[in-house]
Amino acid sequence: MNTPPSKARRQLTRADILPLDEYAKIRPQRRSEISEIKKRRRVEAGPFATFYFENFDTMWQQVQEMLYIEKGGEAQVEDELAAYNPLIPQGRELVATVMFEIDEPRRRARELARLGGIENHSFIEIGGDRIRGEPDPNRENTGPDGKASAVQFLRFPFATEQIAAFKSPGARILVGFDHPNYGHMATMPEPVRAALSADFD
Repeated sequence: MNTPPSKARRQLTRADILPLDEYAKIRPQRRSEISEIKKRRRVEAGPFATFYFENFDTMWQQVQEMLYIEKGGEAQVEDELAAYNPLIPQGRELVATVMFEIDEPRRRARELARLGGIENHSFIEIGGDRIRGEPDPNRENTGPDGKASAVQFLRFPFATEQIAAFKSPGARILVGFDHPNYGHMATMPEPVRAALSADFD
């Protein structure tokens, strides 16, 4: 395979993964291309939360980067595929990595301690209809101490009529949280809405 598969794909397989030497040759170009793709797949909500909406391309890049950096060989490939395939949307959903990005460690710890349970308070709203984010059930999004993870993986399942509304050019879409300590939302820019529309069948 000379180029990565198209974003219409729904699952990464071993055959999609380039050998490290081949990936190294195209790595600068691919990192630049993915950076441009990601600009049209992100929404900032509030002072320090960002939704990064994933797709086949972003997960292909993530797997290749993990293999390139960690150099775990063949044994690592299946682990990375198992970790990142669930973040590829399957045609009737959007999937986001949400990051709470605070550089100063003490402030980060203080804020995350106030955000326990935030994985149950995310939404995408279209025409007053709220689609709740579903947290990854296989990871600890809020610890026993009530501290939220700085990285959350959320799935937003859409009904047929919600997909149609989302795909309508110029549709007003809100993305955000209704957590008591982080009640922030943002309007999804039109270029982002247009890009994410391709995630649906």
